[in-house]
Amino acid sequence: MEASTDSRSHHQARFVPDAASALSIQAGISQAWAQASSQASVAILMCTYNGESYLAEQLDSFAQQTHKNWCLWVSDDNSHDRSLEILKAYSARWDQDSLEVQSGPQRGFVANFLSLTCSPEIDAEFFAWSDQDDIWQANKLEVALDWLQRIPADVPALYCGRTQIVRSDGHVLGMSPKFGLPTSFANALVQSIAGGNTMVFNRAARELIREAGAEVEVPSHDWWLYQLVSGAGGKVCYDPQPLVHYRQHDENIIGSNAGCIARLRRMSLLFKGRFVEWNELNISALERMHHRLTPENQRILDLFKAARGQWLPQRVLGIVRARLYRQTFLDSLGLYLATLLKKI
Repeated sequence: MEASTDSRSHHQARFVPDAASALSIQAGISQAWAQASSQASVAILMCTYNGESYLAEQLDSFAQQTHKNWCLWVSDDNSHDRSLEILKAYSARWDQDSLEVQSGPQRGFVANFLSLTCSPEIDAEFFAWSDQDDIWQANKLEVALDWLQRIPADVPALYCGRTQIVRSDGHVLGMSPKFGLPTSFANALVQSIAGGNTMVFNRAARELIREAGAEVEVPSHDWWLYQLVSGAGGKVCYDPQPLVHYRQHDENIIGSNAGCIARLRRMSLLFKGRFVEWNELNISALERMHHRLTPENQRILDLFKAARGQWLPQRVLGIVRARLYRQTFLDSLGLYLATLLKKI
């Protein structure tokens, strides 16, 4: 009986490390995590069109990333300036296979990004969208991957966040709006919260885009990804700390959404019916991926779709039942106004 007790005590003792051993185990786990993170492959997906003015600065910011295991894939939409010459020069300067250029579909920036993202030639563990005229902070990829790698690989995951808005000469103007409410499909249906230039996502999220197809018609590739990932029950991280310098200049296709002028511009689009057009495109695209939505998000989409065509009382009730929301008080007022005016 004593021998049995001693044996059992000895067996248990082998599984109770002392303080020094526990610290050593913890350090080993942290080191292994950091090593795995540094080895993760990232495909940077950039679309270019006549971007010679600022392209070199963006390429330099890639080279300065603390996370080094990346490659750059560029889809050029028939630039007729020096963009391709600049890309060729950097390709010669960088390591072999660090930069690949292909021809874009020449159907606008959304089609260009979706075509590039769906390209079968590109494979990586993670993907990062990039504009041609921004500047990334050196730790952008490192910070994004630190969060993304904590999500199981089979769960769609999207990292995004705020931007620091700068003038063409690099002078800081301010930051994009800070959002504090949770990310969700009920929010994604009626609001795009982050630019594609901030987005880094895993392979499972990319597969959702590929399944939907490069030919899908949506107002914006970044809004589309937010809807897909949240709708499929994936994880979305909105980082309030900006890691991208978002350059404002005359050639911007889409400007910043910060400030009173931007709000007035969005309000004018609402009255012109643009929000209605965008919602029609998004709903049509989401119906193609209805089977990928969670049951609850299928219900939310169906309520939203039905409410848009109803008379005022039923329309308001449908939006309330779907629990749709936007991130700020003023944005929510805009949603309510659009509902009342049948502009959703």
